[in-house]
Amino acid sequence: MPRLHLLFTAVIGSSPRRSAARVGRALSPRGALALQSVDGALSFALRAALAMALPALPMALAGRADQAVYAMLGSFTTTFGRNLPYARRARVLALVAAAMTACVGCGSALAAWAHPRDGGAAAVVVAAMAAVAGIAKLACDAARLSGLGAVLLLFSFAVAANGSPAPADVLPHTALAALGAAVAWVLAVSGWFVHPDRPQRLAVAAALRELADLVEATGAGNGSKLVRHRATAAVLQAYRTLGLLPPTAAEQGGRGGTCVRLTDLSWSLLIGAARRPPDAPTRLARDLRRQVRLVVSRRHRVPRLLPELSLPSSVAQAGTVSEPVPADPTAPRAAELRAAELRAAELVTGRRPGGPGHVSVLIVPALRMVIGTGLAGWTALLLGLGHGYWAAISAAAVLHSINVRTAAQRAVQRTLGTVAGLMLALGVLSARPAPVALVLVIVLLEFLLEYVVARNYGLGVVFLTPLALLLSDLASPSPAGALVEDRALSSLLGIAIALACALLVVHDHAAVRAERALAACMEASERAEQVLDDRSEPAYPIVQTHLAAAAVELREADDAAAGELWPAEIDPTELAAAEQRAYLLLERLVRG
Repeated sequence: MPRLHLLFTAVIGSSPRRSAARVGRALSPRGALALQSVDGALSFALRAALAMALPALPMALAGRADQAVYAMLGSFTTTFGRNLPYARRARVLALVAAAMTACVGCGSALAAWAHPRDGGAAAVVVAAMAAVAGIAKLACDAARLSGLGAVLLLFSFAVAANGSPAPADVLPHTALAALGAAVAWVLAVSGWFVHPDRPQRLAVAAALRELADLVEATGAGNGSKLVRHRATAAVLQAYRTLGLLPPTAAEQGGRGGTCVRLTDLSWSLLIGAARRPPDAPTRLARDLRRQVRLVVSRRHRVPRLLPELSLPSSVAQAGTVSEPVPADPTAPRAAELRAAELRAAELVTGRRPGGPGHVSVLIVPALRMVIGTGLAGWTALLLGLGHGYWAAISAAAVLHSINVRTAAQRAVQRTLGTVAGLMLALGVLSARPAPVALVLVIVLLEFLLEYVVARNYGLGVVFLTPLALLLSDLASPSPAGALVEDRALSSLLGIAIALACALLVVHDHAAVRAERALAACMEASERAEQVLDDRSEPAYPIVQTHLAAAAVELREADDAAAGELWPAEIDPTELAAAEQRAYLLLERLVRG
């Protein structure tokens, strides 16, 4: 089980110079302002705004704008599962909708019982918020739900728990949240009837874009391990979204759909680019980016394949094999492949999925979330801040991160985004809009939030801050100046406490993960060498997938450990050698 200690037991035990360097490296905000490429952001943002507007606007027009808040909280369900295939998205969002409804219902019930504006009851509400934050963090990490995740669940609970409902209002509030969540669920899965392969196409487009960057970098002779890692991770994600193992064209006799063929092309380019750069890297990269535009286009139900990128000519041009390894009639079927994938998960993570080791790894970040949100909320109470629950939410937003480094980046993004967002909120509140106009502004802010947050979290906070303020004002009107002042002070308090918590409460989760990833990569490499020695081995696709996944996990685990204060006891040269060996063996496996 990962160990949990205070800062001085993990860091100060080493030399002061090394400790200072480790803290400085972990707290570096570099990359906080970087923008990410995102496909499909416009349609997703429109869907999120529509999910919020459909239940809320009729209520606002009927003069019940204060009650529309609870439906809008339920509509945050649409934020989750952005890139999941529709079948899995329907299952995941059903659970999220239930959780969001439960957060609003439980929060409203707690407010009706405890009356949080009283001193003692407010402390109980803060304790409940800390518990909800920890449970939400644990659940989101277990389900691998990225994005705002646990923060929105906590926000929904906090808004409901800090209101002043009567006991008779609890069921209506819960029903409104369920209505908003149901509308969000319907809109999130409705795309299946129009473009059923849209998530798969976006995943393939991301892989092609990363491959274009890799081809350019390799052709210029300056290809870095980071570029290769991003490309490998994107290609594996494309296969995962398609529900297939690489390479697939061999198993289907080349009769797979366009997405399958393009993903196989990406796999071949990925492996072949390291062995021999393509003859015309600039032209190939340009063709790959042209193909990305065709894949993400909505004008064709079936994405068009560029002739110059059709298999096998492009594969031969890139220096990879012209023909894949032939399928073996004794190859494992679906059940056996699923068993192999589960074994791969055990190999890469060093724990059985869902078992005790898995739970123990998830508990420590959740515990840090509980401590940070609880301390922030109680400190806000002691200081007498109005709307003190915003301090807990700000702390949760910073601690909903991978490691100390990403927490520091979140702190910078949260601070800058909050300052800009508060100025925007002050301008809107000063205009004293009518309730219906306020609802329309909130819907617009939701659209802008979902459009930019995947590109950069800080940009999302610019619109998330006024959105939260206006929701609070809609539920319980307050003077604009006091509302903005409370938000500013609470946010700064929450960010400071979250950073202190991230620094003082450290654990060896990332270090253990890196050590396990190194062992897993070496074991996968040994397995690949055995397969290459035994030409009758029928499981080439499985071995390739395991080896590529192990190489990706090794790089991600090393990056995560580098952003923590607890060092991994790994020689960097040993890690680099293991990663290089894995990619060399992948090339040999492709050649067969």
